[in-house]
Amino acid sequence: MSVLIVTSLGEIVVDLHTDKCPLTCKNFLKLCKIKYYNGCLFHTVQKDFTAQTGDPTGTGSGGDSIYKFLYGDQARFFNDEIHLDLKHSKTGTVSMASAGENLNASQFYFTLRDDLDYLDGKHTVFGEIAEGFETLTRINEAYVDEKNKPYKNIRIKHTYILDDPFDDPSQLAELIPDAASPEGKPKDEVEDNVRLEDDWVPLDEQLGPQELEERLRAKDAHSSAVVLESIGDIPDVEIKPPDNVLFVCKLNPVTEDEDLHTIFSRFGTVQAADIIRDFKTGDSLCYAFIEFETREACEQAYFKMDNALIDDRRIHVDFSQSVAKLWSQYRRKDQQMGKGKGCFKCGALDHIAKDCTGDSANRQQPQSTY
Repeated sequence: MSVLIVTSLGEIVVDLHTDKCPLTCKNFLKLCKIKYYNGCLFHTVQKDFTAQTGDPTGTGSGGDSIYKFLYGDQARFFNDEIHLDLKHSKTGTVSMASAGENLNASQFYFTLRDDLDYLDGKHTVFGEIAEGFETLTRINEAYVDEKNKPYKNIRIKHTYILDDPFDDPSQLAELIPDAASPEGKPKDEVEDNVRLEDDWVPLDEQLGPQELEERLRAKDAHSSAVVLESIGDIPDVEIKPPDNVLFVCKLNPVTEDEDLHTIFSRFGTVQAADIIRDFKTGDSLCYAFIEFETREACEQAYFKMDNALIDDRRIHVDFSQSVAKLWSQYRRKDQQMGKGKGCFKCGALDHIAKDCTGDSANRQQPQSTY
């Protein structure tokens, strides 16, 4: 008289005390047969105490006995079957989690340590674990919140009856699923979006070290972009730097724009070669941006010119990360959409509100489509 319980953390085989607790064992076996427990959460795990499950709502306040399905609402609960020789003396004891005296339904618990004798005489002990203590250990080690609910869901995936001494009531056939065993969440489960689902796997277990590092870098870059957009340093969080522009640094102060234009033209058409200068003195800041017509020419120059010697200086070349030139595109887009520059009083784009004269001639008029 035993049942195999497959959980998201492993398998457990339970031997039942069918001779001493026939009412309780019949309830448990027939609920397993109609797949009532499939998907049920271990909604309460108290470390080194008990792990409770069997409630399709996942709240700890639901669940019905098989007798309700067979005989109606008045039979939702059934009586205790407490025996003095069946005790909570060892790890893996299986007992009913009742709502009070003679108020047993579907919920049950496993004990997670020995000598829980103060539970004796209060709950019906109807079985014990025969195999799967390593699974019970994993359940006991689950991280839980202040209400003892695991942060990562632990579910009963399937139940398989290995031996059933009780005949099936005639009404039971209607309750057994026709198709394959139901999977996933029970339809009555109360949603809790702050929990990790039982099949969730950490990224470091899904990806290799290199791929994980790339994913984390991309996430950090996106977070930084959100901050930069919020403080106005970049026009849009999804903006990408141009792929045809090189950043060149460590230049000699005597190097001129024309020099760079000539040197980098060997790789392709150079659209612009701009050395950045101090806006007051005009002195070179020793770095520049080289814009090519094509990405291929840009890549070729990157591979050939890094650490090259120009005017007795070893320069450093990298792909540009600047999006300064793209600001104008977003400003034009904003103006076309009525955002950015313009007067909110009259709607004109050639002045702002403080300079508005109120002249109706300046007001934007709707254009006819004809």
